[in-house]
Amino acid sequence: MRNAVAEPQTETDVRTPTMEDGQHMWRLAKDSAVLDLNSSYSYILWCRDFSATSTIARIGGEPAGFVTGYTRPDRPNTLMIWQVAVSSDFRGHGLAKTMLNELADRTNALRLETTITDDNDASNRLFQSFAEQRDANCERRALITPDLYPDGHDTEYLYEIAPL
Repeated sequence: MRNAVAEPQTETDVRTPTMEDGQHMWRLAKDSAVLDLNSSYSYILWCRDFSATSTIARIGGEPAGFVTGYTRPDRPNTLMIWQVAVSSDFRGHGLAKTMLNELADRTNALRLETTITDDNDASNRLFQSFAEQRDANCERRALITPDLYPDGHDTEYLYEIAPL
């Protein structure tokens, strides 16, 4: 791990999720109150099919956060980050960046992408800081605009971070 997380005597475990972790990831997403919540089924299935490009963190044995991602089929060296969640009990200790770094290193991705809405200050800061830490370029542009959504969702801005 690159960042110290929580108190020094508290053990932090960042690893590839298993299907059993899907329920914890769903709860973390639900409790975040900012992520688009998918069905519990989708998190369990995600842990089966995309575990190699995702991570879960436990602190003192308690589920503390997760990152879900996938490699783009048309760009296999690009890791697309789908969701990042950290329990309110463990925010402010660098856990999200620790998980991103672990995942980027584990997958050997050359590029990282994610989408973020303007009002998500924490994620905007996280990915800008991640790019700076890795001395990578960070480009941002509108990707999915409200006219594409049937439900009035805000614009999702694509962050392209490279080289890792």
